[in-house]
Amino acid sequence: MKFRGTILFSALFVVVAAFYAAYLPQATPPGNKDAVIIQTMMANLQRFHYQPKAIDDEFSQKVFDYYIDDMDGARLFFTAEDLAAFAPHKTRIDDEVNEGSYAFFDLMQERWTAALNKTQGYYREILAQPMDLNRGGEISLRDEKSDWVKSDKELRQYWADYLKRDVLNQVVDKLEENEQDEELTEKPTAAEIEVEVRAKTLERYDKWFERMHKANISIRRSQYLNALTAMFDPHTSYYRPKDKESFDISFSGRLEGIGATLQTFENYTKVATIVVGGPAWKGKDLQEDDVILAVRQGNEEESLDIKDMEVEDVVQFIRGDKGTTVHLKVRKPDGTIKEISIVRDIVVIDDRFAKSLIVDGPGEGEKIGYINLPSFYADFEHEDGHFSAKDIKLELDKLKDRDVDGIILDLRNNGGGSLKDVVDMTGFFIPQGPIVQVAGRGGQKEVLRDTDPKVYYDGPLVVLVNQYSASASEILAAALQDYQRAVIVGSTSTFGKGTVQRFIDLDRTIPGLAEVKPLGTVKLTMQKFYRIDGGSTQLRGVVPDIVLPDSRSLIETGERQQTGPLAWSKIDAAEYYQDVYRIDFMDDLRERSNNRVALNPTFQRIQENAKRVKRQSDQNTYPLSLAAYQALEKANQKEAEQYKDLYDQVVIPGVYNLDVDLEEIQVDESKDARNTDFKKGVSKDVYIQEALNIIHDMRQLRK
Repeated sequence: MKFRGTILFSALFVVVAAFYAAYLPQATPPGNKDAVIIQTMMANLQRFHYQPKAIDDEFSQKVFDYYIDDMDGARLFFTAEDLAAFAPHKTRIDDEVNEGSYAFFDLMQERWTAALNKTQGYYREILAQPMDLNRGGEISLRDEKSDWVKSDKELRQYWADYLKRDVLNQVVDKLEENEQDEELTEKPTAAEIEVEVRAKTLERYDKWFERMHKANISIRRSQYLNALTAMFDPHTSYYRPKDKESFDISFSGRLEGIGATLQTFENYTKVATIVVGGPAWKGKDLQEDDVILAVRQGNEEESLDIKDMEVEDVVQFIRGDKGTTVHLKVRKPDGTIKEISIVRDIVVIDDRFAKSLIVDGPGEGEKIGYINLPSFYADFEHEDGHFSAKDIKLELDKLKDRDVDGIILDLRNNGGGSLKDVVDMTGFFIPQGPIVQVAGRGGQKEVLRDTDPKVYYDGPLVVLVNQYSASASEILAAALQDYQRAVIVGSTSTFGKGTVQRFIDLDRTIPGLAEVKPLGTVKLTMQKFYRIDGGSTQLRGVVPDIVLPDSRSLIETGERQQTGPLAWSKIDAAEYYQDVYRIDFMDDLRERSNNRVALNPTFQRIQENAKRVKRQSDQNTYPLSLAAYQALEKANQKEAEQYKDLYDQVVIPGVYNLDVDLEEIQVDESKDARNTDFKKGVSKDVYIQEALNIIHDMRQLRK
């Protein structure tokens, strides 16, 4: 089973109370809480989505196919018999939704539980017997494009082949590891390794199935609701209250709690990491790998046993308001039991925030500023919260104080975020003027402008992007490209997400029903954004001014690969102009860069590696004999070995922290270690190296 997850932050507006007041539904839906949720959600989608859908048989059929694929995309659980049982609902889901019914969902859960029990019997039975590693045959892995097997007999055979391939892969890895271990005088045979591997595989699958069996029904129901929202567009989704809370934390980089991340461990919850600077970190008592056995609040005498509790539920008991105390009964790695008291406080996850460095350029004495921005984060709930635009302005001020000769703004893998912040941030590099246009489903257009005439940085600017730069990242890159203010550098195109989302609290859209609230939140697409030249980034993304080779350039990715993306469109251009720094020598920059790239052995190898990555990505058939599998793995490894050191070479020897940042960085070993890794990564980044060369060219050609 897979879960529809959001890998991108959406370009978001803040929804104010007046919005809800103007659009309250005309009637309160009847029924229990689950019925109210589905009907209220669909009513809001119909009324406010940019491109509402007719809830009819065609809609029903699409939901049907999507949800079954979402549950069993690997074709490991259902058979044609299950599909036949589901079939009557193919054109009924629309009627069920209107009635507030979950009939299809309920049937799916019933068949899903039966499928788990059945396939659990398969893998336990298969893994209980030694595998003939020399028997031939092959397996073609199934995916969402594959048909379901016709019978239980075929399904069991597929599981046998599937597990055989899994075990073979581990045996081959272990044989190679042993071969390279010079201290291992007596090498275990493949048959001996198979016994050990099979036991560990059984343990791994038991844990996987246990998690699936225990999956909270509200999580499963949320998955079904998101099959409905996915029919509108890829970025419209339903959030349970807990999910929205997690989103807000990720979006703002701030929470109130103890400052620890947790994970499931056997029947309990284990501490995975401690957030530097948080209450747990300051107290030093709670450590990574501590297993939490029970939780007690404040002055309460009774502890809550959290055995068999979902991690998300444990989190709700551990998080709490600043100044309150939580007591954790933990088992240390050495087996000792201890109760640890922690006073909750505000925890800031600073790894998500902007940070900068000084980097030596290729010219004599050149100093270039480098800013890394992981997302366009914003904390709208707190006056002292972090906002990406405010933080970028601070980094610009620090770099200008060092008289840098140019700046690189790195938006690679930046999935977007706050629309207000990207408008403000883009304005730092131009005088006042339009940044982006937005239009709703009625065609009404609004131009979002930078109203501050001040230019905070007026020098050479390169913006680094890749195929995972999305939404707000694309707004900034597109605006600076249209203004001819910056050189956009990166892979073939950015992600191609040109839509704007708003959060709607379902509780505020229906009166009364306090007994069933909270209902959750819907994030829905209400507008498209357009470049100031009138074109949309939807589907097409932003094509960089200078395209560099990328190891993943041949892998299909981006908005067009999502389910039901909105179409590309165009509107009239806005009037725009800037004379701060105009790049009217782009052809010369491109020619110089292309010449360097053609002679750069690393970029040449990256282009070759792209073909290998594509070839291995497309591979889905594997041999099931040890000799053939070893031959395949050796061939793949030999090919991969050629590119193993692709990013190991230091190409930028001079990478420095700003003096004003050092005191905070050196406050603890963990933060210092992360900073060392950050600088090391920059020093080996061939894309940043080429960005430095481009800034050097900009300075020369500008003269």
